[in-house]
Formats: sequence, C-alpha cells, structure tokens
Amino acid sequence: MPHSTPRYLAEGPRVAIRHFAPEDGPEFTARARESKDLHRPWLFPPDTEDAYAGYAARLLEDPARAGFLVCEKDSGDIAGFININNIVRGGFQCGALGYGAFAHAAGRGLMREGLALVISYAFGPLGLHRLEINAQPGNAASLALARGAGFRREGFSPAMIHIDGAWRDHERWALTAEMRPGGRPPATD
Repeated sequence: MPHSTPRYLAEGPRVAIRHFAPEDGPEFTARARESKDLHRPWLFPPDTEDAYAGYAARLLEDPARAGFLVCEKDSGDIAGFININNIVRGGFQCGALGYGAFAHAAGRGLMREGLALVISYAFGPLGLHRLEINAQPGNAASLALARGAGFRREGFSPAMIHIDGAWRDHERWALTAEMRPGGRPPATD
C-alpha cells in the first residue's frame, strides 16, 4: 500500500510509531477486515471508512487518549495499533493500553517492539507514571505481550468491560516508570 513520508515519534530496529492520521483510513480498515479472524472475539477495530474517521478523530482530539500506529520501517505498512485510553493527569498520571496486531504482522514480534516504543513515549514525552492493560483471560497473545513487556499481574476483575454484547472478565496488569530498568517517576508540576 502506498505511503507518504512517515512522521515517526520513535523508531526501533524494525518498527516505528506515529499518531493516527485521517489519510490512514483506507489501509487501516483494509487491515482490520483482513484480521477479523485474528481479532474476534477480543477486539473490534473500525473496518469501514466512516467508523475509522470517528475513531481516529477521538484519538486525535481527546486529551484523555493517545493513539499510535505501529508501522514497519522498511515498507511503512501499518502492522498494528496501540492506544492509551482513559489518561488521568494530576496525582494519578495513568493510562490504560489497548492494542491489536494486524494479521499480516502477527507473530513476528513487531507489536512487542512497538509496545516498547509506546511505553518509552508514555513515560517520557507524555509524562505518565503508570500504564495498565486489561486483557481477557483467554486472550493468550495479549497476556503474553503484557508479560513480555514487563507488566505485572495485579488482579482479576469479573464482568469488567462490556465487549461484543456481554460483560467480560479481565486480568489487570500494570507497569510503572520505576519498574523499568533505569526507570524513575516523571517530574510533577
């Protein structure tokens, strides 16, 4: 798929992260449609242009959200996405991560690399102190990504999030700035 010059926020060996843009709609929605078998029943990313437009606008305009596309550096192709939702400032400085790989990129370690970049960005330029991941117990890939990124399991919440017409149980995982090697809490105002 053709790509314009990327505006990367951070780069790793194989992937880079950047914010969502309105012009990403055709590629994002095509990837979402190709990935339905991978995502269901855990995840329902927008798979139409109209749905994407609203989704991207919320990520770009709402200060309580930050959205990142994980892109392959060689091709610029979108490998997946990682969003920080429910960002709370003040004494909390926390956000909740949501993410998904697209089928063509799944199992290649690209999301692990992308997640490391988003974590660094969250604890650096965004000034967050804590990130949380809530994953359904049967979602082995999501739990493995959380565990591999150094998140610790903090608990289990029955009927926590309404997904696909039902309240779903979730494991709660978290990472703080201090838990990372060389990590320290961000300065507060």
